[in-house]
Amino acid sequence: MNKRVTQKLLAAALGFSLTTPLMAADTIKLGVAGAHSGDLASYGLPSVNAAKLVVEKINAAGGIDGKMVELLVEDDVCKPEVATNTATKLVSDGVHVVLGHICSGATKAALPIYNNAGVVVMSPSATNPALTQSGEYPNFYRTIASDDAQARTEVDFALNTLGLTKIAVIHDKGDYGKGLAEFAKEFLEKSGKAEVTLFEGVTPGAVDYSAVVQKIKRSGAEAVIFGGYHPEASKIITQMRKKRMDTIFISDDGVKDDTFIKVAGKYAEGVYATGPKDTSSNPLSKQAVAEHKEKFGSDPGAFYENAYAAALALLNAIDKADSTEMAAVRNALQNNDVDTPVGTIRFDAMGDALGVGFAMYQVKDGQYVEVK
Repeated sequence: MNKRVTQKLLAAALGFSLTTPLMAADTIKLGVAGAHSGDLASYGLPSVNAAKLVVEKINAAGGIDGKMVELLVEDDVCKPEVATNTATKLVSDGVHVVLGHICSGATKAALPIYNNAGVVVMSPSATNPALTQSGEYPNFYRTIASDDAQARTEVDFALNTLGLTKIAVIHDKGDYGKGLAEFAKEFLEKSGKAEVTLFEGVTPGAVDYSAVVQKIKRSGAEAVIFGGYHPEASKIITQMRKKRMDTIFISDDGVKDDTFIKVAGKYAEGVYATGPKDTSSNPLSKQAVAEHKEKFGSDPGAFYENAYAAALALLNAIDKADSTEMAAVRNALQNNDVDTPVGTIRFDAMGDALGVGFAMYQVKDGQYVEVK
């Protein structure tokens, strides 16, 4: 499926090839794994919706080589110990490729299971650099940039745009949050422009973060860079503001979510967070968002367009390869461009998407807007 066909797909004039036999299976099984319940469901459910929309259109056009695409949806609650069970279930059900997982820790736990089974996995949101850069997971791809790029965006913004010189770095001790915070700390220290006044982890799920809030205050930090997810971030910023601390709060795409704003309420106002670059001017993005609103009656939510792109890329690769074998799918991913809502992308040998990146956003009047 070439770029022209992708555009037709998004416009509902679909064009997957129907001439070459693909495989013995009756259907092409696309797994969707992520947090579909619990505190982080707002990150995972948009991926399910994206997959449903892409698959519905492909099947309406006759499928891939005449075979229908079947969705296998499994909930890992973004917990590594659950993700291994989720991966085992999908593999036992004969999954061919997987869109997911959502959280880096869960993704890392599940990848060896898929790799042993020869299953390619593509995440719209797992940003831990080691997932691609370590070389341990040749079956892993993603449609989002990694945390080193995200941390660089945060640090450059803090130093060069805001002109800060004293910054506390806090994290949630997880693969995602701690990894991002460690990069931020490293970049700050190497810059020679700012002092890291505090570097500390917090326990996810705690009710009270007053101890670390007090440490931030005593450190004299002008800003906090937080690595982690919205449940902890909303509590920390709320407790900071209730103590009348005007310390700037800068976070990541684990916080750039409407749920953070809903939970933190008025205390979310002014918070900065990095997220995937705004692609709303892309016609394919507009089309994908419009499809979601028509089908589900709401705005898409976090990582929706990255997930839509992942579903397109995975199924495009199967179509181009005329196979679901891992080596063939990997080769197709790395050697073919595909037009998606996040831009025209292909993947490098490590699994990172070429042509994606991060931007800085700020909560203004109750919603995230890109900082120009």
